[in-house]
Amino acid sequence: MKTIKDLDLSLIEDLKSQLRGNVVLPYSSNYDEIRKVYNGMIDKKPGLFVMCVDVADVMAAVNFGRANRLEIAVRGGGHNGGGLGLCNDGLVIDLSGIKFVRVDTSNNTVRVGGGNLWGEVDHATHPFGLVIPAGIISTTGVGGLTLGGGVGYLSRKFGLTIDNLLEADMVLADGSFVTVNATQHPDLFWAIRGGGGNYGIVTAFKFQAHPLKTVIGGPTFWPIEETETIMAWYDSFIHKAPEDLNGFIATLVVPGPPFPEHLHNKQFCGIVWCYTGDPDKFEEVFAPVREQQPFFEHVGEMPYPSIQTLFDGMMPPGLQWYWRADFYNEIQPEAASQHKKFGSEIPTPLSQMHMYPISGAASKPGKEDTPWAYRDAKYAGVIVGVDPSPSNASKITDWCKAYWGALHPYSSGGAYSNFMMDEGQERVKASYKHNYTRLTEIKQKYDPNNLFHVNQNIVP
Repeated sequence: MKTIKDLDLSLIEDLKSQLRGNVVLPYSSNYDEIRKVYNGMIDKKPGLFVMCVDVADVMAAVNFGRANRLEIAVRGGGHNGGGLGLCNDGLVIDLSGIKFVRVDTSNNTVRVGGGNLWGEVDHATHPFGLVIPAGIISTTGVGGLTLGGGVGYLSRKFGLTIDNLLEADMVLADGSFVTVNATQHPDLFWAIRGGGGNYGIVTAFKFQAHPLKTVIGGPTFWPIEETETIMAWYDSFIHKAPEDLNGFIATLVVPGPPFPEHLHNKQFCGIVWCYTGDPDKFEEVFAPVREQQPFFEHVGEMPYPSIQTLFDGMMPPGLQWYWRADFYNEIQPEAASQHKKFGSEIPTPLSQMHMYPISGAASKPGKEDTPWAYRDAKYAGVIVGVDPSPSNASKITDWCKAYWGALHPYSSGGAYSNFMMDEGQERVKASYKHNYTRLTEIKQKYDPNNLFHVNQNIVP
């Protein structure tokens, strides 16, 4: 691999002449601002940013990077936990200028730019009473979340984000442009629904949207001492509940406002609910939850974009993050005991553990229908150490690793790729399981030289 320092400046000037977007170099006044990503623990120093505003810019950037043998990273929303939207000394192809949301009410489909954030999509679809299943934070990028799978509030009702992807426009490693769907390049369409950014740069997505205007949602908390009891109940309840009811379970600390003062800085086992069904039936559906006598409940009706932004204020860009994750087939009593132990030792107010149920609509596609191999798992779990201060980086990392190590023996082996840091090839293989071989064959066809390798890499 070459670095930008190895290139003649005339080559960069020639690149600039091919672009509508800007080029940002290490001596540019906005370089340090541009290289920031959501995870403040990431401190990479790329040699060159191409700030793309259209497909032609992306094609020019790919051709430039390939011709000059540069390391290439692709950045959409910049939310990736391991900072895989950046690389040191190489080329970052930034999609944040490729933004548009076009709603087609004739068939409830939505076209979205490769640089959009989910909050921008929700803003555009909500007036039409439509939703696309996404995650739980509105500042997440559409591209990264979609290509990795897309687990969130609506998974039990409408499936993963990839289950609602109809088509994508892509720039491939050779600089060519293709549209992929069920009939055009169906192998590539299969691969991008969970195979990450390995196969090219997606400049536009087309999704199937669903009618939904408001939800009933919010958190219920129990003292951390009740973790084992609540987890046992939740494990038996959630997968049999109506698909209109979703809730992810967590161990957490209440960090402060907007929660009542008597909850501040206390540890809890919590469940954050989202109900998409008939409001008149909610009390009946939710009655089993209330029978567990939560210590605190703040559940009510709200516009869907409101539940998607519930945690945005507490989780702004720039915090220190360390992630570890696994899939689980059940919550075993021994695992619940570890959740209680480590949930009682949460090192900073924003650090937490989440387990997202994989059931209902999310479990209906077959294990080979998409690269997302763990359709039969019951939970996608993630532990995050989070804090504003770099001085606490080791504290949150050590807690996260220890928590993960205690739970890993009870896991299914792999992890949801969007919850992974840079953890090595064996971990990637475990996360794609029986689909990995097919993914490598498609990678060999479309990116034989592994140009796109700054990701959870599928090696051709």
